[in-house]
Parts: sequence; C-alpha cells; structure tokens
Amino acid sequence: MPRFSANLSMLFQEHDFLDRFDAAAQAGFRGVEYLGPYDYAPDEVAARLTRNGLSQVLFNLPSGNWAGGERGIAVLPDRVDEFRAGVDKAIEYARILGCPQVNCLAGIPPKGADSRLVENVFVENLKFAADRLERVGIKLLIEPINSKVDIPGFFLTGTSQALDILERVGSANLYLQYDIYHMQIMEGDLARTIEANLGRIAHIQLADNPGRHEPGTGEINYPFLHQFLDRIGYDGWVGAEYKPAGGTEAGLGWFREFAGRAAA
Repeated sequence: MPRFSANLSMLFQEHDFLDRFDAAAQAGFRGVEYLGPYDYAPDEVAARLTRNGLSQVLFNLPSGNWAGGERGIAVLPDRVDEFRAGVDKAIEYARILGCPQVNCLAGIPPKGADSRLVENVFVENLKFAADRLERVGIKLLIEPINSKVDIPGFFLTGTSQALDILERVGSANLYLQYDIYHMQIMEGDLARTIEANLGRIAHIQLADNPGRHEPGTGEINYPFLHQFLDRIGYDGWVGAEYKPAGGTEAGLGWFREFAGRAAA
C-alpha cells in the first residue's frame, strides 16, 4: 500500500498551522508536506514533527509572493539571485527538518516573455539548485501543474515538457513530482505515464477531479491507481494534496479504508 502524507497547506485547515501536525498524526498519517515552512522557525517545526513521530516528506523552494499571485520564481529572468538565495534557505530548513527532497515551482512567465529565454533561465536555475542540493543529499523535484483550472499561465504543464527539461539540465539529482490531479486535467493516461517514468518520479500527489477534492468524489479511479502503484513497485510517498469537500476528518474515509487494508 502506498505511504500517504498529509499536505498541511490544504488539509486540517480547521487548525492553526503548527497544530495541523498534531491533527495529521492523530488521523493516522505518518508523513507531512506543505508549500513551505518559512513563516516559522525551523526548530519550532522540527519540534512538532518529533512530538508526533512524523516524517517531513516534502516542501517547496521559496516561491515568491504567494499572496500576491506568484507561483514560483524559477523562470523569472530578473529573480535569479533571489532564487539562488532561496535554495540556501530551503537547505537550512531541510537539514533541520530531515526533509529528503524539495520541489521547485517553475512560476508564471511575464506576459510577452520569449519562451526560449524563459526556459533557459529555468534550466540554469535548476542546474544550480540540483548541484547545490546534491552536495547535501537532498533531491530536487519539478512539478507540472494544470493551466486550465488552477494556475493559468504556469510555465510547466505536462509530463513530456518536464522530461525534456530534465534532459536539458542533465542532473542525476533532478526528478519529477507527478500530481495525478493536475495531469488528469492536462493529459490523462495516468497509469501508463507513471509506469513509463517510474525511475524519474520521486513523489506523487493526489486529488480527485473535478473539484480537487478527496479521492472518491470525482472521475479518477483511485482504488485501481493505489493497487497499481503497489504492483509496479512505487516506493515513494503519495501526498494528499486536496481541498476537503467538507471538514478534513469527514473526508478521510478513503484514507481509513486503505489504512485498514494495509493493517489486515
């Protein structure tokens, strides 16, 4: 059975952020992830992990002004110094939190920007980050995100595009974060794509479609996919990154069902 981590940027929002670690552990999760820990001191976050016996699975590199609509700065030609400083900040947190991997959100290019220039900036930033992170034993991931519903204008929107970027960067420390929800919207063919690229996928995330709610609320056959991940030998985490249709606890039936099967 896959190992599920709770995405605390979306789940357990009934609680303050630091209290979400307690709520996730009480619900049965053994790992957590989120957009970023940077609003809190690393020791403060580490204490919540330790108290609850949780693994820090993933967080993102600093992604710019999130409240102002930025969704990553890795493709922005005038933010390279900020990006590189963010890599060092992420390393500081990852070391203290015991986090083995960080995700780089590409971002939204400026309107009218030359696509080749934007891609070149992205590639050079990833080369820097992959090398810097490799020195301290931390994986770097990139994530295609749908531009139809969630982030219009986002630069990285499909698996083949991400694989092309991986080839251009040429680092053994750069991997794919595969979000089932986003890729169902953009391209479908989920199982075959995951299996074909299993060696490059370091993390998987889930939500159902439409609505980005919990598994079982939409069109995606999650019972099949979870069994499929076991069958093909995926041994990473699967992040529950969805918007609960009601309260978080009320929507965890899917998780309890699979946890029960694993314990049987």
